[in-house]
Amino acid sequence: MRNILFIFIVLAFASCKRKEKTNQVKETRTSGVLKMLIDESVSPIVQEQISIFSLDYPDAKFQLTVKPEEKLIPAFLNDSVRVIVMPRLLTKAEEKYYTQRGIRINSTRFAVDGIALITNKDNIDSTITVKEVIDILQGKGSAKKLVFDNAYSSTFQYFKQLAKISQFPAQGVYSKNSSVEVLKLIAEDKSFIGILGVDWVSDRNTKYASYLSKIKTLGVKNLKGEVGDDQFYKPTQDNLINGIYPFLRNVNIIDCEGRDGLGTGFATWLRSQRGQLIVLKSGLGPHKLMPREINLTKENK
Repeated sequence: MRNILFIFIVLAFASCKRKEKTNQVKETRTSGVLKMLIDESVSPIVQEQISIFSLDYPDAKFQLTVKPEEKLIPAFLNDSVRVIVMPRLLTKAEEKYYTQRGIRINSTRFAVDGIALITNKDNIDSTITVKEVIDILQGKGSAKKLVFDNAYSSTFQYFKQLAKISQFPAQGVYSKNSSVEVLKLIAEDKSFIGILGVDWVSDRNTKYASYLSKIKTLGVKNLKGEVGDDQFYKPTQDNLINGIYPFLRNVNIIDCEGRDGLGTGFATWLRSQRGQLIVLKSGLGPHKLMPREINLTKENK
């Protein structure tokens, strides 16, 4: 009896294992499980894209890690996750982690992002120059105070490179822990200028409408001799597309999985007509403008 019972248990266990294996979704361009790292400053547009992609392809599942850029890079380089979305490309040093192992790096731009400078709507200031921003970052003295989303964020790194400094001054420049905290601060305090990805201050960001109703976006004038030095420009979609807003950056999906799977499929979809229309509706600049289809009908005579 014991032997029969043992055989029955073994067969039942094997049957369950076979069933589990059968139920696993096959990895293709539109199905499977994709682990992905997302820079927090561009997360709204990526989350929106994933929502629509998942509706189109319900067998596609995403496991997301949303953090500031510098917190994501170690996970990307130690091989735990091989797909990342951020507003820059890999550096030559970062590329070596994959190229020295013969793994191909596929980088795909799917949107043009801007970095918005925002302030409380009751603040008398409505404009700022790039030179003023650089002077504050270099500690040259100013009554204006800048606040970033995070000390490890991509926006923080962008402005450090812009000002050609290794660290920010002791006064005049501050950071919070997230984009939401910056929105809250600016909505409550008119003494700061917040620095965030454009998507966070979009009218479509209804989740934080109570904060956004108390905030305004500053117009920015570029350095003399640079594009956008003739007047003050806001990060509107037209100004992102035309490249005349001073603080521009590309949003890229970087896939180092080394296979043709869900990562490849999602990257391709982001630049498809459907993916680009989502970018267009978000207020960011699409990778390419999609042609409009116009239906012409003859009038009855």
